[in-house]
Amino acid sequence: MSNTSEIISIDDHVQEPPDLWTSRVAKKFADRAPRLIADNGRQAWVADGQVLMDGHVSDSGALQGDRNAWPKTWDEVPTAAYTPADRLKVMDAGGIDRSVLYPTVAGLAGEAFGRFTDAELELACVQAYNDWIIDEWAKASDRFIPIALVPLGPPEATIKEIERAVKLGHRGVMFPSMPMLLRDVPPIADAIYDPVWDACEQLDIPVSLHAGSAASLQYPPYSGLSQSLSDAIIAVEKPVGSVFTVSMVSFSKLLLRHPKLQLVYAESALSWGMLFLEWADHQFEHDGLWGEDFELNPSGMFRRQCFFTTWFDRVNDYEPFIGADSIAWSANLPQASSKWPRTAEEIDRSMAGLSAENREKVLTSNAAKLYKIGAA
Repeated sequence: MSNTSEIISIDDHVQEPPDLWTSRVAKKFADRAPRLIADNGRQAWVADGQVLMDGHVSDSGALQGDRNAWPKTWDEVPTAAYTPADRLKVMDAGGIDRSVLYPTVAGLAGEAFGRFTDAELELACVQAYNDWIIDEWAKASDRFIPIALVPLGPPEATIKEIERAVKLGHRGVMFPSMPMLLRDVPPIADAIYDPVWDACEQLDIPVSLHAGSAASLQYPPYSGLSQSLSDAIIAVEKPVGSVFTVSMVSFSKLLLRHPKLQLVYAESALSWGMLFLEWADHQFEHDGLWGEDFELNPSGMFRRQCFFTTWFDRVNDYEPFIGADSIAWSANLPQASSKWPRTAEEIDRSMAGLSAENREKVLTSNAAKLYKIGAA
């Protein structure tokens, strides 16, 4: 390990406990908010008549003896998935100093609530999570960096919750990257969201667009495959699904309209991203878009305002094109794709060849600047 001052994971997840929503939403929503129910000897999360997480109780493979197994009931879920004190022990064992937190039951970026058609229920569930992550995690340790869920709309409701969450202590917001695949709302590049992105610029907080928050962008696994092979296909396809989001952002002028907006493509990986940006730049040049319709080409917009995340790539292979200022490391805890507990060894492997300055950016300073982590 190098002399990097801190190791900051820009993308980890918490497992919400069974009573999070039932204890925090109004009684009239008690039977519609997320909760665990018995299901033929197993348990499953349900909300507003929908089964969440494909019927799984938890996504905590990295913390289990068999990372290809799925807990069948809550008592099989590792405590480090949902208990701050135990998570800190896991972070210490992996040499991880700070962790930016995303949800699990609520979806990778809140898409479980984005599917709701009842705006009052959506807001109640969003606010319950945002309050809980501050009360139970952020107040437990400043090593946990909370970012907020938001309702998909209307924009004034989204902005109001962003402002409330930032006052509580949230350092950023997450947004389903393809909201129009969840319910009848516009894509994120539509001008209707411009006031939302204006608010994020003014508050100087980043927006996270997490890969996998629109499952319909991925092909379902082939029938007849084992559970472990099906899970592997989903894990491989999930980061690449971000190509649709990056494409929309690159060709829509969203970043040109909001030059101070910072976007984090969480769980994206680097290899496909470099290929996309290179290809998009070629198409801009070929079609004469750059310099006429656009003042920057896709890679120029990306390097100015966006971040890919990495947890296994050999970063030095892609850094010359993407730029070290636009890459941040994640542990992906506690998902099965995480390299924990061999975190230190994997960091050294994936960062091999990087200069000390660029390694510091990827592991520490990029995330520290984004989320105003002063000690780093």
